[in-house]
Amino acid sequence: MTDTKPRRIGAFVLVAALFAVGGAGAGWWFENQRTSGAAGDDAQLEASLASAGISGKERAAIEGLVRQYILEHPEVLPQAMERLQQRESAAQIAPMRGALETPFPGAVLGNPAGKVTLVEFTDFACTYCRQSMKTLEGLIAKNPDLRVVIRELPIIAPESAPAARMALAAAAQGKYAAYHKQMFEGPRPSEESIAAAATAAGVDLATARSFGASSGVEDELKRNLEVARQLGVNGTPAWVIGDRMISGAVPAADLQAAIDAARKG
Repeated sequence: MTDTKPRRIGAFVLVAALFAVGGAGAGWWFENQRTSGAAGDDAQLEASLASAGISGKERAAIEGLVRQYILEHPEVLPQAMERLQQRESAAQIAPMRGALETPFPGAVLGNPAGKVTLVEFTDFACTYCRQSMKTLEGLIAKNPDLRVVIRELPIIAPESAPAARMALAAAAQGKYAAYHKQMFEGPRPSEESIAAAATAAGVDLATARSFGASSGVEDELKRNLEVARQLGVNGTPAWVIGDRMISGAVPAADLQAAIDAARKG
């Protein structure tokens, strides 16, 4: 009869090593599965352990090892959570990528035919979006294949919506980039600053105001709000690049790393 003891010992060592090195979140997951009432998942876990020849006693030893590793290396917890969030973001982004990366006609910065697409949710009343403008300009200059799809997300101030409507009207006239730049370089959104930015960008104001009140613009803003809700975006700026979602006015290096990863992927 074949002795299964070496196989069980080997499985124990392998699983322990994977849990210790591969993610501190595993210990939390073990405990959560045991106490959350997720019967189906717990049964699947038990079946996996049983197929590896791991007994209840050995499982307890694994859990103890994971907890010990976490206590000795707490720095891996943020790394594990970041990885989990990235996986969740990828799962959320995948089914809606087509709609997400399809811009409102004309609402694109950088290379409209670029092979790498960066999506930004932005609000003209957002201070952090204003701060990120130079970062975005630098990324566009550094990456000639970068296509930036702007999704207007007017959520901060009452003036955000009129500014966003004018932006989409400017896009319809081929003036989006100029208006976008003027708005973020000028005063905060107001009736006067919106008109001034549009005029400086060469927008026909009468036509733009009529277009901005159209159902097509209203539908676009509602669509952006819904997409943001589905992705868990609750502030601006928020960025989507490849399978990653990045929140806030992050350093240019972080966005560049995501662009590089998306290019390779």
